[in-house]
Amino acid sequence: MQVAAGRPGVGREEKVKQLRFCVNSEWRVSKSGKYMPVFNPSVGEIIAETPCCTVEEVNDAVAAAKEAFPAWSATPVTVRTQVLFRFKALVEQHLEELTELLATEMGKCLGEARGDVLKAVEGTEIACAAPALMQGDALMQVSKGHDTVMYREPLGVFAGIAPYNFPAMIPFGWMIPMCIATGNTMVLKAASLVPQTGMRMLELLIEAGLPKGVVNLVTCSRSEAGLLMKHPDVRGISYVGSTSVGLHIYSTAAANGKRVQALTEAKNHALVLKDAPLERTARGIINSSFGCAGQRCMALPVIVVEDAIADELVSYLVRFARELVVGPAYDQRSQVGPLVSEGQKKFVMERIAKGVEEGAELVLDGKNVVVEGAEKGFYVGPTILDRVKPGTSAGEDEIFGPVLSIKRVKDFEEGIEIMNANRFANGSCIFTQNGYFAREFVRRTDAGMVGVNVGIPVPIGYFPFAGHKQSFFGDLHCLGKDGVTFFTEAKCVTSRWFGEEDLKETKISTWEGTLTKE
Repeated sequence: MQVAAGRPGVGREEKVKQLRFCVNSEWRVSKSGKYMPVFNPSVGEIIAETPCCTVEEVNDAVAAAKEAFPAWSATPVTVRTQVLFRFKALVEQHLEELTELLATEMGKCLGEARGDVLKAVEGTEIACAAPALMQGDALMQVSKGHDTVMYREPLGVFAGIAPYNFPAMIPFGWMIPMCIATGNTMVLKAASLVPQTGMRMLELLIEAGLPKGVVNLVTCSRSEAGLLMKHPDVRGISYVGSTSVGLHIYSTAAANGKRVQALTEAKNHALVLKDAPLERTARGIINSSFGCAGQRCMALPVIVVEDAIADELVSYLVRFARELVVGPAYDQRSQVGPLVSEGQKKFVMERIAKGVEEGAELVLDGKNVVVEGAEKGFYVGPTILDRVKPGTSAGEDEIFGPVLSIKRVKDFEEGIEIMNANRFANGSCIFTQNGYFAREFVRRTDAGMVGVNVGIPVPIGYFPFAGHKQSFFGDLHCLGKDGVTFFTEAKCVTSRWFGEEDLKETKISTWEGTLTKE
């Protein structure tokens, strides 16, 4: 692998900023006195401190959202979406500013950070279609003289609990746009590691004309965030994060009568068959596995490959991974940036060591990478573990770093069996030129998002982000028609109007038949 030298002063803040939380479009200083550090992971320096909001401050955010709901839900959907149209334009206008901010606090390379912001734009564009997406159904003359119309209506206050890895796309692409377009209000619990991107985007949303209280933002610990799962005024929760926390949120919130969509961990596998074009396949795998330093739930951390071509494929992968440039997020040359925190770096290093202990062969070691001029940055270079055994932690558990595991199999049947044995089922891919095996794979894989010669099978937002098994808890996924349904509830209205002749009838037609007047 190659290393880009750090450039002192570039991408750094001269002074540590103390951040605020937002209620009713007001940026407030927390009364807690407790602040959590926000780092620039490229250089390992603190650039800001974000508040650990108190219980009262979280409750204030919910109360503001509840107070804003009646007027916002009564606002015509075409007016609500005009706010989102203006927000989209403002995000595009400030694209480079947001890109640099996101890259600085999260560590994504500039191109990846820009893509993160643009995916938020995509989610906003889809929410702008709410006047069409919210349309219900109608049937005239369901019974004699009776018509029924089904409307989709907002529910009230939702809570969004966002992760660190996509600070623009997930809260401002997946959660907020459809929530507010459908007439609901939201309290966003931004990730404390990367709060500034969301704060700046909320400023733009307010600038676009968002009324007070419709979206509120807090940063806090799990203890305060736990209030949202039981709060009587919160109707639903949208969560992205770890499986253990997601299951807890799903269980607790559902037990308190709330709807939940919890998008959780992944260990996506790709099956490479012997007829695949190996060089092209290997280059696709490299991008899928090491982009965003592996910190995405649609990364490709496991390759299942037929024995007949395994040595050749691994040779390509090692060669191409060595070509990647590891460096600061703000450097245009960088292709693999740092991990988000020192803790995440330590965790990834431990997982690599664990893989070797379990018998994997370390064919490319990225543990000791050092970036000149950014020696304190949280870097782990591209790492490849070969001959990973099924059932071991390296092959089954989410690492969330630039680590690629290779599992060797004799044929298609053994490959898909190994893949489906994993407890996660977010995404899966097959690389082949064989139409029969491609179709069989699509039909039999457990994953909810499937790629055929596509390494990152994320669908455009008009389709749901459809993880399965322990990659998702809930009934309705985010985005697509599922997303609209999640943020709305059905109301069915049956009506009948009487003419003069109807009033003279001696019998009343009903749903259940005909009743004679007394």
